[in-house]
Amino acid sequence: MIGAIAGDIIGSRFEGHAAPPEGFELFHRDCRFTDDTVCTVAVADAIMCQGDFAATLRAYVRRHPDAGYGGMFLRWALTDEAPAYGSWGNGAPMRVAAVGWLAADAAETDALAAAQAEVSHNHEDAVKAAQSVARAILALRQGATAAEVREWIGDTWGYDLRPEVALRGGGFDVSAAGTVPPALAAAFESTDWEDAVRTAVCLGGDTDTLACIAGAVAEAIHGVPAEIVMCARGHLTDDLRNVLGQFERVRVRTH
Repeated sequence: MIGAIAGDIIGSRFEGHAAPPEGFELFHRDCRFTDDTVCTVAVADAIMCQGDFAATLRAYVRRHPDAGYGGMFLRWALTDEAPAYGSWGNGAPMRVAAVGWLAADAAETDALAAAQAEVSHNHEDAVKAAQSVARAILALRQGATAAEVREWIGDTWGYDLRPEVALRGGGFDVSAAGTVPPALAAAFESTDWEDAVRTAVCLGGDTDTLACIAGAVAEAIHGVPAEIVMCARGHLTDDLRNVLGQFERVRVRTH
């Protein structure tokens, strides 16, 4: 999960701007955690505590109200008992990383990925995107190669993950269908974790979410360098850092 968080923080300062030069500084004074991190941690907390996804997400958003949420999601989060609103946005796959690490098998991964998505993002594209990211992490941590997972994800979910297609860059795209293929391709084509995140950020557009998803999947392939883990942790508030620590202890015990 730290791979998702670090990717979010690194990509945060470029969101909505032109793609940066390839050698950009990873951690800069303008970097911060965004809604991607807040919601990723919330989903992890809900799974570990067997809590309600909607209630937990709402609690975290209200604790961190200025993290850069989309307007419709923020209204949902600030309105008790609001129903899902048919969103096809990338909020569902961006927050799903913990599912791939904590679920016991493919069936539980699919169920949890869908459940956390459907409380707000219940469009089939959003659910499918969340499941594909979570299943990629599950398969990679269980020993599948990046090439094997890329082929299987493409065949199963219908994404074109060829780098010449997925990594072309297409401007600012907040859709789940438009975000997940380039983020996955950046991870699958990477030589290490940093390479995956740099590739994602250099696509421009919704850079924090692209890097969050790419970083989450790349963690399952390469791990995350210790210095990046340390820098990312330093950007978090105590409550987010505490849940991350709990997640890492649970992950060690169960795997």
